[in-house]
Amino acid sequence: MINLFFSYSHKDESLRDELEIHLASLKRQGIIATWHDRRIGAGNEFDHSISEHLESSDIVLLLISPYFIASDYCFEIEMKRALERHDSKQSIVIPIILHPCDWHDMPFGKLVASPKDGKPISKFPNLHDGFLDVTKAVKEAAKRLCPLHTNGKTTSNGFTHTMPSVKAPSIRSSNLRIKKSFTDHDKDTFLTEAFEYIANYFEGSLTELSHRNQGVTANFRRIDANSFTATIYINGSETSRCKIWLGEKGTFASGIMYSTGGHGNSFNESLNIENDSHSMYLKPLGMSFHRQAKNEQLSFEGGAEYYWSMLIQNLQQ
Repeated sequence: MINLFFSYSHKDESLRDELEIHLASLKRQGIIATWHDRRIGAGNEFDHSISEHLESSDIVLLLISPYFIASDYCFEIEMKRALERHDSKQSIVIPIILHPCDWHDMPFGKLVASPKDGKPISKFPNLHDGFLDVTKAVKEAAKRLCPLHTNGKTTSNGFTHTMPSVKAPSIRSSNLRIKKSFTDHDKDTFLTEAFEYIANYFEGSLTELSHRNQGVTANFRRIDANSFTATIYINGSETSRCKIWLGEKGTFASGIMYSTGGHGNSFNESLNIENDSHSMYLKPLGMSFHRQAKNEQLSFEGGAEYYWSMLIQNLQQ
């Protein structure tokens, strides 16, 4: 089995979790086993555990973002050693671009990054498309390493499956979730990432809407880091318009706000952060559109689709 090591900033932990979910298909086939520093048990030495797993890794994923580059530990220790092992052909290093940043001139800039063409995952309207690209890249790297893992049976997909050792299965509860608390920083980061996702979702959806429908023209305009407008024209006539922006913290309008018609002095809907003591989610106020939505717990994609449906509802009636 091929050992895969995640090198990442803890500020990108939510994206690492999503990536690991996508890699589950390779784990279930017995192709890879993954490790990251959240697996370090209580009482174990942090640096020693990381070094031990990095030295035994076959594939190292560098999860690249501004936070990764700014982290002394990620950059000076994990990345430096990972590249040394890559250059000596002891492992394969794959840079995974999470967020836009100036990475091309970094030491890992010489390597082929994933997703394709180095497009940041956060720029995909649907993040799953970006993670699928990464999963395919990991799968190809695993194929190149397969001859080094030959203690099992080679199957039709080209992989060598290792034979499981005889070991009594562990008995455990499936009820392992524990209560979490979320800091103001956690909430601010979640809200900012949700807004960026919605902006990317709208930009991609407007482009595709124009391509698929004759006579339809769409315009996405980024006003600043915290707001954008979306406009749809049919045969040159404006049919639908909205403005979406980050509200001011500490006020009633402190979520991700939606205004029909593109006016910023009032709003028709708001997505706010709430949590269930396990995870954060977006919750509509239910001021318009589907009032029952105020009881929903929406993901980034769910929130983006909720606002997108508000924009195009007039075009579908």
